[in-house]
Amino acid sequence: MAGSVIFISELYYIRWVAAWFSRALPSGHLKNARNALEYLHREKIMLLKKKIALSFFVTALIIAVLVVFEYINFINIKKEIQYLEVTDTIRSKSLQLRRHEKNFFLLNDIGEQKSVFVYLKQLKDILRESRQFDDTGALAGLENRILDYERNFRNIEVIFWDFQREFSDIKPSRRRHEKFFPLIESTFLERPLLNADLLQGVFLLDAGSKPVQELRALDSDISALRKNGEDIVVISRELDKGARAKVDRFIHISQMAILIFFPLFLFIGIGTFLFIISNVVRRLEALTEVVERTGAGEFSTIALPAGNWADHDEVGVLIQKFNAMEEQLAQREKELIQSKKLAAIGTLASGVAHELNNPLNNIYTTSQRLMKKAGDDIPPFMRQSLGDIFSETMRVKKIVGDLLDFARGREPHLRPVELRSLIEGVYRHLGNSVETGGVRFALELHPQEVVIEADQEQLEQVFINLFANAVEAMSGEGDLRVSVEESERAAVIRVSDSGQGLSAETAEKIFEPFYTTKGKGTGLGLAIVFNIVQKHGGKIGVDSAIGGGTTFTITLPKRVA
Repeated sequence: MAGSVIFISELYYIRWVAAWFSRALPSGHLKNARNALEYLHREKIMLLKKKIALSFFVTALIIAVLVVFEYINFINIKKEIQYLEVTDTIRSKSLQLRRHEKNFFLLNDIGEQKSVFVYLKQLKDILRESRQFDDTGALAGLENRILDYERNFRNIEVIFWDFQREFSDIKPSRRRHEKFFPLIESTFLERPLLNADLLQGVFLLDAGSKPVQELRALDSDISALRKNGEDIVVISRELDKGARAKVDRFIHISQMAILIFFPLFLFIGIGTFLFIISNVVRRLEALTEVVERTGAGEFSTIALPAGNWADHDEVGVLIQKFNAMEEQLAQREKELIQSKKLAAIGTLASGVAHELNNPLNNIYTTSQRLMKKAGDDIPPFMRQSLGDIFSETMRVKKIVGDLLDFARGREPHLRPVELRSLIEGVYRHLGNSVETGGVRFALELHPQEVVIEADQEQLEQVFINLFANAVEAMSGEGDLRVSVEESERAAVIRVSDSGQGLSAETAEKIFEPFYTTKGKGTGLGLAIVFNIVQKHGGKIGVDSAIGGGTTFTITLPKRVA
């Protein structure tokens, strides 16, 4: 149930986010937002399912453990109940055995004698059939006592019949004591010693006579039998008591297992469900808030705790992708502002340059004519002044030329360009205008030959500007490294120098027109580089720190769409 609720809510939320972005933000920036989010949902949906499946597995495992435990306990209870039935039967038949034993000794009843053997046989059969329950050997001990009891009783039975024959033989010679015959015959099993004394005192039999000896032996065997019988009853009662205690213990264990495992199942099941729901809802609410801020033009990200396993699911991946998208949006907004700024400045520069060109040409030609006509007749200070006018006019004309180049910004004429020969050629020709004797130049390409579609002249202008800036930043001495790495769709070019580096504030403004850290210069070189890279469908960025050198990273598509 928990998995279904989270799954459905997350699906609709992802689709809502994609639809909202498609409506609220420029399509050029987020034309693939819906596809990206749907792909994220389609490819990553198992993450949350695994979390739900894990919680379900844990709760199911608890129930499974409880079921297995209860099943095993039920088997043990069943076994102990069967054992209890055996012990109860043994106890009952032991008591019946003693009852028939007493009746036999009291009444001299042959039927009671037979009943004793019947119960002895039943007890032996029960013990023989119940050997699988005998873990402690108690039943084997009881069986030995019953066998001893049977031997004693058979001895008594033999003496019983022998004495009756002997007494029948002496009765004819003792007619004068006839009144004692019924007493002796009815009580010789119950009181054998008393009857032995009676035979000696009244019947005047010797102590060594067989009837007297048999009665004395009978007394000994009866005492042993009764002692054996008492042991049998005691053991059977202990067995019954122990079996009942075991059954009660297993029932108690079963009750305790239910009381422990079932609340644990409820606690883990409901607790996990609430945890997952609250965790997902919390992050979705945070994402909703950031989405609304994004719609208002404020680009911010959502912080995800590092190492928190609970946040590493589809919603977490969605938030990560959203954060990456926010960063891209912020970067693209900066690039858009930069492009608009450059376009506005380009329009302004074009107008200003055209307006300045004619006066500058007039000043330039006038200063030339004056210098030619004056010859050597003018004072030196006037000649110097005319020279200053001429040189400054040339400098301004160069600035105006840069402005026109920046303003025109012609579209690139694309053709295949091999980067190794282009970069090496630019650096070789750079030595004609800049002192590079103290510069250690290194070029690395992976692979060795990288070909892209580009405007060769514009690309040469990019590297001329970057190399010249690098040499100037190193004061003509240091390491200038260029690396090119080719991927399936783009070439990544890094130009690094070992110069003094740039501050973060300077690096942020480095591509703005007219921004320069040099004493001389128009501040248009890197702005022109930015324009050229952008028109090639690429990106340029700078990474620098004070004292740590500067690295420009250019990413150019291999084929411009």
